[in-house]
Amino acid sequence: MKYRRLGRSGLQVSEIALGSWLTYDDPGQAASVEAVIHKAYELGINYFDTANMYARGEAERVMGRALARYERDSYVLGTKVYFDMGEGANRKGLSRKHIMEQCEASLKRLGVDYIDLYYCHRFDENTPLDETLRAMDDLVTQGKILYVGISEWREWQIAEAAGLAERLHLDPVVVNQPEYNMFTRRIESDIVPMCEKHGIGQVVFSPLAHGVLSGKYRTGEAFPPGSRATNPDHNHWIKSQGLLSEHRLNQIESLIQVADGLGISLVQLALAWNLRLPNISSCIIGATRPEQVEKNVAASGISLSEDTLSEIENILSVGDRN
Repeated sequence: MKYRRLGRSGLQVSEIALGSWLTYDDPGQAASVEAVIHKAYELGINYFDTANMYARGEAERVMGRALARYERDSYVLGTKVYFDMGEGANRKGLSRKHIMEQCEASLKRLGVDYIDLYYCHRFDENTPLDETLRAMDDLVTQGKILYVGISEWREWQIAEAAGLAERLHLDPVVVNQPEYNMFTRRIESDIVPMCEKHGIGQVVFSPLAHGVLSGKYRTGEAFPPGSRATNPDHNHWIKSQGLLSEHRLNQIESLIQVADGLGISLVQLALAWNLRLPNISSCIIGATRPEQVEKNVAASGISLSEDTLSEIENILSVGDRN
């Protein structure tokens, strides 16, 4: 496993991280989920990502139990705050009240004394930005979180937060968590340059386009039983982004040929392609089986040549780019 510096911080995170969205919502699968976490740790993954709203806190509980066997300073733990965590006007958003209360709740569910990366899960238009940033800064001062993060904020929101933190001498944002993969490239034009300017690193989610870039969906073949595409509770993103259109599946076939020519899998090609950008510190994967983690981790350290990158670009340039 290779490690990269996270933004301007001194923190080193594994190029491949393990996330917990969609894989922790069935209490009956807790044992298999913990096996995935242990395999990830064994293979050198040191960053584990979750959120308070994933399965309404259950994801944090499962992750906390699994990581409890390891020395706390041997891994990096990230969680998030913003989304609705119950009935009531103040149980959502980025007000000081919600941030403080949810940080305490996350610490209890995770069973830890501090959170390494604490993300503002979305931008809150109903709360003054200085209130949010001051609350996060206070949590850093109290030692309850170590670094401030954001997720899915727009370019101007990131710029405003960076400028305000500097003017008010608050702890700066050091990590952004956006969606990024071969089919979703919005951050390239504005988010990445803005973050590079302010020393903010990217930890990207859905690097395999919700599993489509795993190669499990092929032209002319039925979707695998039990896959996300066949699950009405989990296939929203695939459908809404048109990831299984004929056009996308044809691109998949071409990308598989590129990967075959390099002697690697499509998964490894897709992850290595993401990591070609220096501003991307880590790619968050999702896995339900330990062997999936092994296949994903094998992407760390793969360097793609300029010729290969050009070939991939030619494939992706056919049709509209997201």
